[in-house]
Amino acid sequence: MQKIKFISSLVVAAAIFQGCSTKVKTEEYNNSAEAWYQKIGNSVASKNLDKADQYFVSLKSEHANSEYIKESIMLLANAHMDSDEYLLASFYYDEYIKRFGNNSSPVTMQYVDFMKIKAAFLGIKKLNRDQKLIIDTIENASGFGVKYPNSEYNPLVNSMLIRLQMGQYMLNENIASLYDRTGKPEAAKIYRAKNSSSAIKLDDIAMPEAGIIDSFFDW
Repeated sequence: MQKIKFISSLVVAAAIFQGCSTKVKTEEYNNSAEAWYQKIGNSVASKNLDKADQYFVSLKSEHANSEYIKESIMLLANAHMDSDEYLLASFYYDEYIKRFGNNSSPVTMQYVDFMKIKAAFLGIKKLNRDQKLIIDTIENASGFGVKYPNSEYNPLVNSMLIRLQMGQYMLNENIASLYDRTGKPEAAKIYRAKNSSSAIKLDDIAMPEAGIIDSFFDW
């Protein structure tokens, strides 16, 4: 009899646990937009950005046109910047531009465009590996001053642009030198030709003692 009671207790406990588990899982979907936004904010406050990103995906999938999406994107972009997760921050700034670029104030878009450039710039770790990111960021930085000629951010953008161009110039020069050493002069000419149209010249670059390439991206 005691054995039967023990087994019955286990069955009841298991049922209760399953019910609680189901309740927890239920809370992870089919929430209001405001509830998802609160979860995102709480996760950001507790430095759990992975969870905040997951909640944003749920918000976006369940409430595609919610006003909380705009606020959440900016919250997550700035949170990832503060956590030195620059490529994720750049993703969110880009998401904001794509979704709300035509409906936001010029002041807001100027800030978002600047932060996207800054996030991409800080996300560059190795020039050899991040060449596509370098090229895209040079293009965006070059266009920033044209789009916002009187922006307070222009000095910072120009500083980043010069460092990017220096890094790109030195990478091309290093590749050309490598081809020279390996007996491939025609290939070397291709990379030196890329530098011939650059606003940066070799004489403009003060060569660092160490980290000749990646030092240009120290911020």
